[in-house]
Amino acid sequence: MSEAAAKASKPGWAEVFRSMGQKKTGYMALFGFASGLPFALFLGTLFAWLSDAEVDLETMGVFSLIGLAYAFQFLWSPLIDKVNIPGMRRLGKRKQWIVPSQLLLGVILVSLALSNPTNESIGWFSLLAGIGALASATQDIAINAWRIDVADEKATLDILSTVYQMGFRLAALVGGALGLIIAARIGWPQTYLLMGAILLGIGFIGLFAPDSDSKKLAEGQPAVVDELFVGLRKQGELEPGIRAKALLVVGGLWAGAIGVVVTFMYMSLAYAPEDRPNPTEFTVNYGPWIIVATIIVPALIAGWLASQKKQGNYLLAEDAPAPQGSGFVMDHLYRALVLPLVEFVGRIGWSLVLILSLVLTYRICDAIWGSFAYPFYLGELEYTKDEVAFASKFFGVGAIILGLALGGFMLTMMGRMLTLTIGALLAALTNLLYADLALGGANMQAVSDAVGFSWAISQVPVIGSPSLAKLTFTIFFENLAIGIAGAAYIAWLSSIVNKNFSAVQYALLSSLTLLVGTLGRGALGEMIEDQGYYDVFILTTLIGFIAVALCLAEWFRQSRSGPTGSGVVTPEAQPAE
Repeated sequence: MSEAAAKASKPGWAEVFRSMGQKKTGYMALFGFASGLPFALFLGTLFAWLSDAEVDLETMGVFSLIGLAYAFQFLWSPLIDKVNIPGMRRLGKRKQWIVPSQLLLGVILVSLALSNPTNESIGWFSLLAGIGALASATQDIAINAWRIDVADEKATLDILSTVYQMGFRLAALVGGALGLIIAARIGWPQTYLLMGAILLGIGFIGLFAPDSDSKKLAEGQPAVVDELFVGLRKQGELEPGIRAKALLVVGGLWAGAIGVVVTFMYMSLAYAPEDRPNPTEFTVNYGPWIIVATIIVPALIAGWLASQKKQGNYLLAEDAPAPQGSGFVMDHLYRALVLPLVEFVGRIGWSLVLILSLVLTYRICDAIWGSFAYPFYLGELEYTKDEVAFASKFFGVGAIILGLALGGFMLTMMGRMLTLTIGALLAALTNLLYADLALGGANMQAVSDAVGFSWAISQVPVIGSPSLAKLTFTIFFENLAIGIAGAAYIAWLSSIVNKNFSAVQYALLSSLTLLVGTLGRGALGEMIEDQGYYDVFILTTLIGFIAVALCLAEWFRQSRSGPTGSGVVTPEAQPAE
């Protein structure tokens, strides 16, 4: 479908307001909140609790391990697409993973509240946090797949993606800044007890959420037969022998990657502090190879398989007998691990290079910059912690939510690719605002004064520095751009995956966005040390312009062949079950 046709088929703004009241949209906001809350509690607020408990820094370093659960979540995403939890299947294909994960997270947060994070008892505490991070990352995989699966003409993929991020950002505020405020008044255990109760409540409410096959299950019909698994032995499909060889290579690479991550986690937990591996060095040194082993090489193998099938090589001349024993296991593993890649690469073709380039560059500035924001505000610009908290937390979070709302409006009225391109351009240009701050911020101060923003900020009684207006002004516009770009990016990323493989394909693509930021921080840090912040902001602006060019190329590709390739129905356009 062309961009013009897609725009013409989109509902009007009045219809969007009606769809916002739909059940799916409400549950999407709730699931977005449930996704963002543990992320904030495990990767941010928890370290404040450990600091108050006077846990030493070496021991606290172990807790950075839990971030690996989010960075490498795609390693177990095939389970979410293929495996049914015994006794839970009647909840729905995705809810069977979402609801138990939310309930488990609630129990873990309550258990943390009842624990005592001291140096002597930190082992049990860290184990609970690690399990919680795994449950949180698993929930994220399932929720992202749920969003793609249940999207329809009323609760569109664009709207669901925007609402999801709104819920996520609101939860980050509740679990972060608000969590600190609550803890200062009632204590850390009581705060985590409250957060655990919230997630337990969301898990209970989630029982009633719709799912892609909820209607059929509610009517007592059997679960949908996995036609993709059954079809592997049909005439015209690849021979089992050639599939087995591909599975052996891909499965071996994935097993090796999982083994490396598990070994690292064991060494970090079991070894003496001085012998533990460094998490940052592990991500930088092993992260690229894990990506090569689990994404790049399997994608090349999948491309070869897709090309052989297209050329008519290694195909079954007639239907093969139903698999038995090892053949049955092999078909299931191939369906879970290799087929999602074969489908994606075969459908996208060489356009995969363009898509991966866009994935790697679109959010790279945000992903890398986050680690250096506070050193820039506090060290380079010499603002106080209270001033930075006021500008980044109050105005910053509000601007992101406003940007998400504006992005949702733009998606509906202007189309996905135009919004994606505008978001990339705005995100790139806001780096120039920071470049001005790095030189003293004279231009930002002048604009802030001219529009009356400086006067408005000066009326806030807690503000100590008269120059805070220029920082607040800059953060506001940056986060507004981040909200617009984020709404468009998640909607676009969701639109290019296939509903039949949504958990695996989305997890693989989104993991590249997470890892590239981690891998680039070391180089950016060195550049800041050598050349200063101004040159870094000019560089990130140029990288942003590359993303704009790639957006235009992807827009052109979609105008010729549709979002997912020639002749392929998009996930959003597929009929709801």
